[in-house]
Amino acid sequence: MNKLEIKGDWNILKGKIKQKWAKLTDDDLVFVAGKEDELVGRIQKRTGEARENVEKALSEGCCCSTDAKAGAHAALAGKH
Repeated sequence: MNKLEIKGDWNILKGKIKQKWAKLTDDDLVFVAGKEDELVGRIQKRTGEARENVEKALSEGCCCSTDAKAGAHAALAGKH
C-alpha cells in the first residue's frame, strides 16, 4: 500500500468516524504518525466516550473497508 492509498483510506475512515461521532471536527481528526494516543484522546475528550470504545471503533474502522481497518489497527498498534 502506498502513501496515497493510505491517505485515501484515512480519509474514508475519518468520514466514518465523523458519522459515528458528529461532534468531531476536521481539526479533532488530524492524524500525525506516532501520535495515535493524542488522536484517541481528542476523540475521547470531544465525545465523552471511554478510551476503550474509541480504540475499538478505530481498530474496527467504523465499518470501513478492510484496508482502512488494517491501517487503523496498525496505527493503533504503533506500526507505521
